[in-house]
Amino acid sequence: MKKILALAAAAALTAGVSAYAANPFSDVTADDWAYQAVSDLSAQGVVEGYPDGTFKGERNMTRYELAQIVARLMAKEDQLNAEQQATLDKLAGEYADELANLGVRVSNLEKKVGNISWAGDAKMMYTNNAEKKAKDTYKGRIRLNVKGQVNDATYVQGRILTNMYFKDAGKDDGNTTMDRLFVNHSFGDKTSVVLGRQDLTVFGGLEYDDAFDGAKLAYNDGKFDAYAAFGQLNTGKFDTEDAAFGGLGYDFGAAKLNAAYFNFTGDKAKNVSGFDSIWGANLVVPVDNFSVFGEYWDSNADKNDSAYQAGLGYSTLDAAKPGTFALNVAYNKVGANAYFGGDTYDASDFFDHITADKDLKFWNVFGDVTLQKNVTLHGEYAWDIKNAGGCDDNAWTVSLNYAF
Repeated sequence: MKKILALAAAAALTAGVSAYAANPFSDVTADDWAYQAVSDLSAQGVVEGYPDGTFKGERNMTRYELAQIVARLMAKEDQLNAEQQATLDKLAGEYADELANLGVRVSNLEKKVGNISWAGDAKMMYTNNAEKKAKDTYKGRIRLNVKGQVNDATYVQGRILTNMYFKDAGKDDGNTTMDRLFVNHSFGDKTSVVLGRQDLTVFGGLEYDDAFDGAKLAYNDGKFDAYAAFGQLNTGKFDTEDAAFGGLGYDFGAAKLNAAYFNFTGDKAKNVSGFDSIWGANLVVPVDNFSVFGEYWDSNADKNDSAYQAGLGYSTLDAAKPGTFALNVAYNKVGANAYFGGDTYDASDFFDHITADKDLKFWNVFGDVTLQKNVTLHGEYAWDIKNAGGCDDNAWTVSLNYAF
């Protein structure tokens, strides 16, 4: 688009916005048809010229330059009428990626459309399970997140989930549920309280990466973070047990250290699962694009009461940049009385078959590569699996993942 045409359109958006219009450009004269538009927008700080004092109105504009204009118009949105605001919202959506690169938060753009925003992801996944009696699974999954901004400090968020099995259909095939629903109350920019069914990822996800129902108080100042929560985990050994838990972490720059503690209060805990409390620590040491990571857990069981993971990773992964990737390899040991269920891995059915009074041991490699913008290929392979009753010594999965 010619620069002069784009600026004429922008001028229509600011009609009625007052500013002293003095023409600062030597190549725009009072006889030019766009003289008034260029002068007004320059006075309002929406457009800028070149260091030599020219405007160069006949030059084609890039999307990035147009996004700069949209960003400056957004700063004046309180002065726009309803029709102008609607046009600006459309432009903000069209240039969302460029605006994000300029530091204009996409979440702020989303809030402008009726205070409701949608986002989602989809997955096509094939898994070769470790359990000998289990069939391989081929399924699709779609998740839709809806967020309603109540006010500047409060939002409500829910997630709609559908799983569809393309092989051996019948189990949860096509069933649609809402698997997340929570309210987030912010107190300043560092403290929040979250109520409802919400995500809970502990460290790297060796022990738990799923949902819990309850309340969580969290603090994060960019370096130090801490949380305290009470509720019930949604999966694993203690999915019907009340739990009080919390964690804290500190980013030293050269390393990030985290710690967590869980206490389960029901009869099922100590009597059935062998333990009712467990603590853990996690350390991540980044070195350029590499990272050394590990976590350790210890429960109050009498034996087989510890778990750990030690690994090495490399990542340049960026969902917006095809060809970037992440690759990790780790060694894992999980005691039968040190696992409370809900790990993060897709190829991990063998976690449910840990031999009593034994330690599950295995290696795994997992990674992602960006194929197209917002399209990634994910893969996992676990091998040398030991002490998982009725399971082969390996499992793997591969999936295509789409974000929108």
